[in-house]
Amino acid sequence: MIPEHLIEQIAQANDIVDVISSYFPLKRAGSAYKACCPFHHEKTASFSVNPARQIFKCFGCGAGGGVFKFVELYENVNYPEAIKRLAAKAGIRVEEEPMSAEESAHQKLKQRLLALHAGAAQWFHTNLMRTKAAQGARDYLKKRGFTVEVAKSWKLGYAPESWDALTGWAIGAGYRDDEIIASGLVTWKEDEQGRRSGNFYDRFRDRLMFPICNDIGEVIAFSGRVLNPDAFGGKYVNSPETPLFIKGNVLFGLQKTKRPLIDKKAAIVVEGQIDLITAYEAGVQNVTASQGTAFTQRQAQILKRYVDEVILCFDSDAAGLKAAGKSLPHLLEAGLSVRVAEMPVGQDPDSLIRTEGADAFIRQIAQARDFFEFQIERAAADPEFATPKGKADFARKMAESVVLVSDPLLREAVIHNVSARLEMQPEYFVSLLKAPPKPSRTRESEDQDNSPTESQPRLAPLSNTTRLLCRLALGSPEVRSWLLTQPWESLFAPLPEAELLSIVMRGRFDPAVPATLGAFLASCDAEAQSALAELLDVKTLPPDPLRQAADCWRDLERRNLERLRDAAAARMRMPTVEPAETLRLQQRVLELQQRINAMRS
Repeated sequence: MIPEHLIEQIAQANDIVDVISSYFPLKRAGSAYKACCPFHHEKTASFSVNPARQIFKCFGCGAGGGVFKFVELYENVNYPEAIKRLAAKAGIRVEEEPMSAEESAHQKLKQRLLALHAGAAQWFHTNLMRTKAAQGARDYLKKRGFTVEVAKSWKLGYAPESWDALTGWAIGAGYRDDEIIASGLVTWKEDEQGRRSGNFYDRFRDRLMFPICNDIGEVIAFSGRVLNPDAFGGKYVNSPETPLFIKGNVLFGLQKTKRPLIDKKAAIVVEGQIDLITAYEAGVQNVTASQGTAFTQRQAQILKRYVDEVILCFDSDAAGLKAAGKSLPHLLEAGLSVRVAEMPVGQDPDSLIRTEGADAFIRQIAQARDFFEFQIERAAADPEFATPKGKADFARKMAESVVLVSDPLLREAVIHNVSARLEMQPEYFVSLLKAPPKPSRTRESEDQDNSPTESQPRLAPLSNTTRLLCRLALGSPEVRSWLLTQPWESLFAPLPEAELLSIVMRGRFDPAVPATLGAFLASCDAEAQSALAELLDVKTLPPDPLRQAADCWRDLERRNLERLRDAAAARMRMPTVEPAETLRLQQRVLELQQRINAMRS
């Protein structure tokens, strides 16, 4: 667990107005700030940020909370990850538990490698923008329709045609040989048997450089595209796996495209960096690309955090179709629905957008077909498909994919569609399905399983009395201190309307210190955060808050007495109650009524 004092320190260091303004503009409205809510579509601004209380609240969709909750919702991450991201933003180190010497050394190496990659990205970019040797790279970008602004936005770069130019820069910048080697930016000379021979040299030479970032924008690897078609090596050379970069765990461009992905609830998956950048800059921004061709299990799980549907937009050649097939199992296991968009023959997203415009690409995406229907259409072109054996063989192959559909309703619909297209009884097709594998559990999924559900309301509605007392307990140190001296647990526990009050009283915060309020809000579930944010958004407290709190306390005491009285009266009316018990209950009702009357006088 992250210590509470550290959470408060992180909250103190991250002003909620500054944090939210880094995502989208806020407009001042008196002592608060307003904007259209990023969590639902609206034309009139109902999203409010209270800098004094360090909270946000949308009065349209109900979202609300402190700075941690905002990052959770906007970045689509869990609570611990939101803390870590805000800690990194403020330069605060978070250690959930003491690290071993080996872990500490590994952490220091990762920080050094991040700095090395950031510096290398800037070095490559400066080469592209300013050096004469990069003219060919600039001409290539111009030919592909990439402007200077696009090159700057994506920090594109150029690796010069040299064996040691980058190495020389890195050494000059103070990096040790072991750090440069660990970065993957260099490679070793090898003899004929593949053994290391001599020194290391630059991995990327005479290539257009694409920085690969993690989802918060830190450069962790590179992909270099060849500029000379006769050059030795593949069309693309990528960084090897390093302490920073595991190819199957990263989606290219996610640092820019994750918000459009969330908004559209659908991801258009393209093959390469150029396809993605072209689509994004043309306005089709809910795009992503894997680091290989086919998706890995981890990449599918990451994508599921943002979208419900994936539209595969691989090339229409055999390799692209094969990649689409390989991607399917992981996407289905992650609970994603899958469609396939076919590009015109000889075209890819980049060429289609450049020659016919973004609208042509959007039309192809809109016409994307369900993956299973797409597979059947492809199979139907084979003459063997028309034979009973061919159809049965294909049904068995399809069943291997259908069984991976984790959503039972979606699987039922797919079964009926596929069996109808194959002209067979659904019962026969179902008989081909094997039991679906249990979904693999990751650390991330376990964290999500342990988080409170946001779909079902849990808190009872507040009465006017509990609403006011909550506001006073949140806003007045004097009222909070007084309440803590009272038997609040015994008073609030029987009253459903006081559930939120109990949460407030159990919290550890100082109403006069917004950072402690922020840490307290972050410890609550989404429903409680939203309700508390609405209460905190009130600009001023009523006059004489302690007297108001005492009045609320007496009102709750009276309601509790009425509840006890009504329960005794109901028990007394039951036919199975003995006469002696009835007499005792009558006395109890009378006693409680007298106490109620005394409170009213």
